[in-house]
Amino acid sequence: MPTLTTPKQATEQRQASLVAAALTLAAQRSPAAVTTADLAQAVGITQGAVFRHFESKEAIWLAVIDFAHQTLLARLRAAAAAKGAPLAALRAVFMAHVDFVLEQPGVPRVIFQELQHPEDTPLKARVRALMQDYRALITGLLQQAQASRQLAPGTDLQASAVLFIGSVQGLVMQSLLSGQVAAIRPLAPAVFDLFEHAIAAPRPRPRRPQETTA
Repeated sequence: MPTLTTPKQATEQRQASLVAAALTLAAQRSPAAVTTADLAQAVGITQGAVFRHFESKEAIWLAVIDFAHQTLLARLRAAAAAKGAPLAALRAVFMAHVDFVLEQPGVPRVIFQELQHPEDTPLKARVRALMQDYRALITGLLQQAQASRQLAPGTDLQASAVLFIGSVQGLVMQSLLSGQVAAIRPLAPAVFDLFEHAIAAPRPRPRRPQETTA
């Protein structure tokens, strides 16, 4: 027997389709240039029908940021949880973020464009909430690494979190400027290696045979 779709479910499905279309178009052009007519055409509805599911164009971009927040953080937390040691978890988070950008290049385009606006906006507030949760995840893993003595003595955790986030953002920004998003994947492990080298506790130097004691 076919399952009946309720009006609420139908609206949620259409909203999800519009969010997906917005991300696809944002990956191809400036998000500011994406119109509701573009979104309607991509989804296969009339422009007027768009506003039956979202009250404004801004509401669509807010939904895009909410999608990015929920999806990205869920993936990063899952990546961290799959690893035991904190530094290994940080590496997994770094690579999971890179893979998310490869899958959803429209997300950083939307975020970077919104951050260019000098005034505070609802969209910027949502981006700020995303970054706060992201920073909290990274800081928590750094605290675990410090507690397990995986970090060099005196390592500044806040500065380390900034360096981690800045390393990912730098990779993403360069990929957007070059138009070659896929190029960040082979570079990412080496970039994380540099980050890890900057914060990790020195490894014990193995003793030479003449240094052993009887």
